[in-house]
Amino acid sequence: MAAKVEKTGIKREKGYLYYLDKQGDISRVAMARGGGRQTKKRPQKVQKAGVEREDGFLYFIDKQGDVCRAKMARRGSGTRRKKTTARKKTASRKAPGRKKTTARKKTARKKTAGRKKTTARKKTAGRKKTTGRKKTTARKKTARRKKTTARKKTARKTARRR
Repeated sequence: MAAKVEKTGIKREKGYLYYLDKQGDISRVAMARGGGRQTKKRPQKVQKAGVEREDGFLYFIDKQGDVCRAKMARRGSGTRRKKTTARKKTASRKAPGRKKTTARKKTARKKTAGRKKTTARKKTAGRKKTTGRKKTTARKKTARRKKTTARKKTARKTARRR
């Protein structure tokens, strides 16, 4: 509920926004009405109220033109609901004994069903083949990279000339 702080009894005009400014006085500014750009107008002081603000309250001008304040709703200030009670409610809604399968599990099943099982002998044979290969050194790798970049550059130059 809102409580009245200062009785001013201001008569409101249509098309203006009334508010409590930083000095604690009542000010008004012309409201923006749809479409196009609006020219910035300076706020006008309507009446000096000299209200001192307190933290945690929202100050506004009510229909009667008086200054009021209401306690602001802040997160975590009220009583918190226990998370366990919320979980119990959602668990009771589900059908008993039925589990949901996600898209990932379905795709994983499809992939594994199509594959043939490899024996231990085939795996070791595959390993032996890979060990026979020569490893390329870091110098050779960098040399290859340089050659490919040089080719790309020349291709770009010829494309520009055309």
